[in-house]
Parts: sequence; C-alpha cells; structure tokens
Amino acid sequence: MSNAEASPEVVPCESTRSAPQLLLPRLVPLGGPRAQPVRRTLPQRARSLIGAWCFIDHYGPSTPSMAVPGHPHTGLQTVSWLFRGTIEHRDTVGTRSLVRAGEVNLMTAGRGIAHSEHATADSDLLHGVQLWVALPDRDRFTAPRFEHHVPTPTAVGDATATVFLGSLAGSSSPVETSTPLLGAQLDAPAGSTLTLDVDPAFEHGLLVDSGDVEVEGVAVTDAQLLYLPTGAETVTIAVGDHPARLLLLGGEPLDERIVMWWNFIGRTHDEVERFRAEWQAQIPEREGPYGTFPTEWPSVLPAPELPNARLRPRD
Repeated sequence: MSNAEASPEVVPCESTRSAPQLLLPRLVPLGGPRAQPVRRTLPQRARSLIGAWCFIDHYGPSTPSMAVPGHPHTGLQTVSWLFRGTIEHRDTVGTRSLVRAGEVNLMTAGRGIAHSEHATADSDLLHGVQLWVALPDRDRFTAPRFEHHVPTPTAVGDATATVFLGSLAGSSSPVETSTPLLGAQLDAPAGSTLTLDVDPAFEHGLLVDSGDVEVEGVAVTDAQLLYLPTGAETVTIAVGDHPARLLLLGGEPLDERIVMWWNFIGRTHDEVERFRAEWQAQIPEREGPYGTFPTEWPSVLPAPELPNARLRPRD
C-alpha cells in the first residue's frame, strides 16, 4: 500500500527500548479525503519501530474503495494481511497475485520496485492490515522479489494462531525475512486467557482488531497497539467479554537509524531525494530503476514535494 498522504510526515526513526507502551491510532485518508480511511499506529512520535516493523495501517471493515495506482518502494518489505475481502496486486517484477483473507503476500522492495493494489469486484467488504518491515543496511539494495504463503491455523489452548512470519506455538512460516521477525493472527474466545512462549530477544507489538484484552495490566481495545519491550519469555493475554482477534508482531530490535518519507526508506536526506528523483524521471518513460510498468497501468502516483527542511535521523 502507498502512503498516499498529500503531505507525508517526515519520520526519522530509530529503535528504542522502554516499558510497555499503549499506542493510539490516528486516522489517515489514503489517496485523499474520499479514499480508503486507515488507522495508523506505527510510526508515530512515541515509537518508530517494533523490531524491524516500521509501519502499521489497519483498515475496515468497509465497502471496498481501495484503488492505489502504481507507486514505488525502496529499502523495505511490504506484508499484506486481510481478515476479509480480496485485493489484486501487480508489480514491476511481473507479479500478479490476489491477496485473500488468511494468506500473506510479502513484497521485498530492496533497491526499488513499484506495485499497485485494487480491491476486486467480488469483495463485499475490505478489512485488514498493511505492514512494512525496514530492511537492514546489508540487505536494503537487494533485488526485488515477491512471495505468497497460505499458513495453516494452529490450536493454542482455546485460541487459534495463524503464523504468517517467523515461528510461534510450534508453527513456522517459510517466508523469508532479512531480520528475525514474528507475525501471527490470534483468535481467542471471550473470557479466555492465552499464554504464549515468545523469544525474549524480541520486542513485540499486540494490535487489537476486535474485542478487548488485558496484557501486563494494560487494557487494549479496538485498533490500539501495545508495545512490549525485550526480555519477556511469555506473553499472557486475558480476553474480555467478547471474542478477540489480534495481531502479534515481533522482532529483534533493528538498532539502525532510518529515514522514512512517503514510500521510501533510506538512511539520509540525499538518498531519499535521489529515490524520489529517479521515480519522477521514470514516470514518462515507464521503465527504469523501479522496473517496467505493467501495461495495465494507465498512470502511476507521482511523488509529493519534499519538505523544505532536510530529512534527518532523530538525535
């Protein structure tokens, strides 16, 4: 998904460690005020990264209005996960894939890729999350690629875990990431308590899609994200009076400063400026550093203007 804000926030990012932290969403209209509204919990001023996870957009359930034209990415992986509906993905390495509920699409941008996302005509509702992972410095100029995987749900007590990245509760995903990561959907019945063994080297984030839960004495409800620092070997989730659907995201702290602006992740202002210039130059040519535009793309998204100030990592 594109960060299609007209004036994207300048987000200099670095990983920090702290106590559990409740992060509230902000509403962002993607592509303008009449487009798909999303609830964004990462990044924000209170926290930029959870492991290498650097972007969380949570949308729906709503009548499908997602129609994101071709747009570029650098230095990251996009992870598409739906609870309901179907999205068609096309990209400049020749991929055409459908994103369906319970199936994960991971796109590695590396040195540069472009893709489009459109809700399909048979989707009555669209409901899901769009996630980004920052690539570490050693891998951020790798060749772009695309992976698709259909995970098998696993029973964990009274709950169900569907692991789409990494490993949890004896279930593992074959999808390749550049840093150790965890991504899993948890479905738990009302009134239940779920205890999960987790990697103490990981930071974790728990996003509530529906229901309400309590973790470490903190109440978390619809669209809120709870950050959990490294060190814990278990996470215990107490579910409230209604069934809960959650996403558990985790990873080793990235320990690298990144600069994220629009759909680009770099390390300096000059890098991001170059990424933008290369994209703008490719638009009329339809072929260049971001690959070859599919013939189905009549147009693509131009990049916004850079801010007047230089993009800088946070001190």
